[in-house]
Amino acid sequence: MKNDLYAQRASNIRRTWALVAGFLAMAIAVGYAFSWYYQDSSILYFAVIAAIATNFYAFWASDKLVLSLNHARPATREEFFDFYTVTENLCITAGLPMPKLYVIDDPAPNAFATGRDEKHAVVCATTGLLALMTRAELEGVIGHELSHVKNRDILLMTVAVVLAGFVAILANLFLRLSFWGAGRRDDRNDNALLMILAVVGIILAPLAAKLIELAVSRRREYLADASSALLTRYPDGLASALRKIGGYAAPMRSANLATAHLFIGDPFGAKEGGGTSGWVERLFSTHPPIDDRIKALMGAR
Repeated sequence: MKNDLYAQRASNIRRTWALVAGFLAMAIAVGYAFSWYYQDSSILYFAVIAAIATNFYAFWASDKLVLSLNHARPATREEFFDFYTVTENLCITAGLPMPKLYVIDDPAPNAFATGRDEKHAVVCATTGLLALMTRAELEGVIGHELSHVKNRDILLMTVAVVLAGFVAILANLFLRLSFWGAGRRDDRNDNALLMILAVVGIILAPLAAKLIELAVSRRREYLADASSALLTRYPDGLASALRKIGGYAAPMRSANLATAHLFIGDPFGAKEGGGTSGWVERLFSTHPPIDDRIKALMGAR
């Protein structure tokens, strides 16, 4: 297992750089298409600068964006004593620096980790999770999130939020400019081509954003579950916590597609049918079925 964790950490770093490089290439390609069509090279320069700036922001400040999108606030030790002490104890065991702790005022039980590295990590939990979990269950959940920190999942998952949003913005801008038509070429064939590309772009934008989220493989959830079991030495705690999270039907008030893949459970609530979802739903899901995760945990005992 330890070798798998080191390999996964190195893989996450490589995937992050590949994701950033792919995004930069895509932005330059779109900028080139714009500059060619509108005969204005400044558009290409703007696209390159915007892509570099977005990558920089995604690396250094995307955790702040994620916390803002989910309306998180700092957690004080006095108000959330168990949250603090459980995290401190597990950080000592895992050899990790203490992350910043945040809470979301929401009755739905859930949690996520974000940040660019171990020294700048954030663990965030909902007030619903902190109220609903026993200490053993809370240890399982926090162990899962600290495992994401240790395995360097958080950088890739957090960068994906910003890049997915930028893809959608590019597609929307492309469509609006094609409708406005200001300064474009007069050739009808060119106009038709732009309209086709615009429609294709706007259709593929949500899919592209989803694929970026799915670049964070569902396998990482299984790995973080297993890592939490090793850290706490009590897989039953996380298994019990997952049952409670998976059984909560109501969605989070701040649930959104951009950050859904960060959470330990689906922030949109339990799906009808539990773990019996079809293969298409599983293919496009950001989380493995809860039942499958619990079976994997129980089989690892």
